[in-house]
Amino acid sequence: LAAAARLDGLDKRIFCIIGDGEAREGQVWEAVDFIKDYDLNAVCAIFNCNEYAQSDKVSAQQSPRVLAAKLEAAGFTVLSIDGHDPEGIKAAFEQHAAAQEDTANPVAIVARTIKGWGSASQQGPGHHGKPATGDDLAGALEELEATGRQMGAAIDMALKPALMTPGKPPTMSVEPLLSFSEAMKQFGQEGALEKGSYATRKAYGVALRALGQACSNVVALDGDVKNSTFAEFFARDETLATRYFEARIAEQNMCSVGVGLGTAGKVVFCSTFAKFVTRAYDQIEMAVNSGANLKIVGSHAGISLAADGPSQMGLPDVAWFRSFTTAVSSSGQPLFYLLQPSDAYQTYALTAAMAEHDGLCYMRTLRPDLEFLYSDTDQFRLGGHEVLASGRDLLMIASGYMVHEANKVLDRLDGQGVSATIVDLYSIPFDEEAILDLANENNGMILTMEDNYGGGIGSAIADAVAADGGGFNVKQLHVRRIPKSGRTPDDVLTAAGLHADQIFEAAMQMLELSPA
Repeated sequence: LAAAARLDGLDKRIFCIIGDGEAREGQVWEAVDFIKDYDLNAVCAIFNCNEYAQSDKVSAQQSPRVLAAKLEAAGFTVLSIDGHDPEGIKAAFEQHAAAQEDTANPVAIVARTIKGWGSASQQGPGHHGKPATGDDLAGALEELEATGRQMGAAIDMALKPALMTPGKPPTMSVEPLLSFSEAMKQFGQEGALEKGSYATRKAYGVALRALGQACSNVVALDGDVKNSTFAEFFARDETLATRYFEARIAEQNMCSVGVGLGTAGKVVFCSTFAKFVTRAYDQIEMAVNSGANLKIVGSHAGISLAADGPSQMGLPDVAWFRSFTTAVSSSGQPLFYLLQPSDAYQTYALTAAMAEHDGLCYMRTLRPDLEFLYSDTDQFRLGGHEVLASGRDLLMIASGYMVHEANKVLDRLDGQGVSATIVDLYSIPFDEEAILDLANENNGMILTMEDNYGGGIGSAIADAVAADGGGFNVKQLHVRRIPKSGRTPDDVLTAAGLHADQIFEAAMQMLELSPA
């Protein structure tokens, strides 16, 4: 929120109350570093130190003294106060208000408090999450009322109008978005167009830069891998640099910062390796629960990055994000769109579609250069799919890198007298009725393939088949054991049973045919 206010030229302060128990969480210190990195002095972090967590007292590492020392070491001005002293609180807030220059240190308040203050019967352990009832409730309310009278607590209504007057954000400017070919030429990438292949991760960078130039509300964040996700195309554009935030190796905080920027009306893209997105699953789920508007891009997805090995491969991400696509928001739209483009044109178009969508999206991009399958005239939408070949004997469904493997099998199957349909299922959720219609046109025979662990495309198709109750036969090909590092994508695909040769064999077995 503070980062968005700075972009918009708004003079506002942001107050965050952090419990001493939760100060153990790593994300708190990711945020501390981020605030210091960007001199976000508008943020006032208030550490409420009442010595109790949920089930027990906090560790000595979360004591007021140690927390203050950690914050001072991080470059904060720390104000240690009695959290029940109105004059001390007022003086601390005034000191924070006076420290808004970039040259000043950010201010944090460490407030020593008593859990259950104001009601003696509710103090001490054993009360967390357990509301008082009956006589205990009546006694607690009486104690609180007495404390209020003793303190002379009252709301100064004269302050309310001034406190409730919001600032006005600047008007968003929007220009027409270039086509992929136009953007590539404008950004000096004509050679890739002539070559006929381009990595989807690079196409994301091109799309992000083009979107940033077309819309003043587009903001980008990355987790210290911008030279691999190609968010650097945005970051290194002098006209966009102020709208780029380097989150560094702190994916949890990156996603939370993204939620805050989105809440302030920004169109936010957060990128890192698909493998590292998993570190922020809790923050992403909280974003879902709060109806956030956030676009997450996971690069180096699947097993096609080969030599980097499983420590860098995004493999379970499809199943996790797909789980959100099975539910809807209060407005009736999917909680999430999971997108897996198979070429650069499709990546560019889907990045633009994400920007236009008011909601959460996750897109997987790939490391290798991939042959172009589409053009500027092809249109893609959230929830869509593309039929690349039409047949009558077998429906092959794939996404991302595996679309290219499926294409390699088509002629070999044709040589065996097998007429196959290929569907590029680039979006989940998808039009289930349309996919099942295609399956019916292919004798109900469905072969799915994906270069990640199960629970993704194959499971989504199987769910649709089970709900329909028709006579379908579904065979799922996916990664079924921890992959190894390999010299080339073909090496790793072969080890995982996902190479075109193995897809061909699976198709023939499924149709109970022997190669001629």
